[in-house]
Amino acid sequence: MIYLLLGLAAFALLVWAGRRARPVLARPEWRIAAGTLSALALIAGGLLGVTGRVLPGVVLAGAGLVLAMTARRAGLPPPSKVDNADLAEAREILGVAVGATREEIQTAYGRLIRAVHPDAGGTSGLAARLNAARDRLLKK
Repeated sequence: MIYLLLGLAAFALLVWAGRRARPVLARPEWRIAAGTLSALALIAGGLLGVTGRVLPGVVLAGAGLVLAMTARRAGLPPPSKVDNADLAEAREILGVAVGATREEIQTAYGRLIRAVHPDAGGTSGLAARLNAARDRLLKK
């Protein structure tokens, strides 16, 4: 029983450290480690439950589920944004001139998005680039 308590304390310490030091633990190898630990905790919780120690089994399985959910979020790269594109690249993507008005930008965007929208057979990547270019030009 003391080993179970020590294991839970170590697990709680890892979870606490993971929440405090997010940039360090956001690397992919930590995500793999957290997923492995969660699988082990779920297996150990199930084995404890089967052998008659239900309460420690439920606690360990619950901790494994929490760790599994945090492992899914940790280490994921932020969604790529094309907002860093400079104005010249945004104009090139939409095919508008330097002094284009708001209406010209909207017209060019509408014409292009109809052609590359995922529902029309295009890709979501192209549509995202068009959206980012339009937003960049309209929010100067």
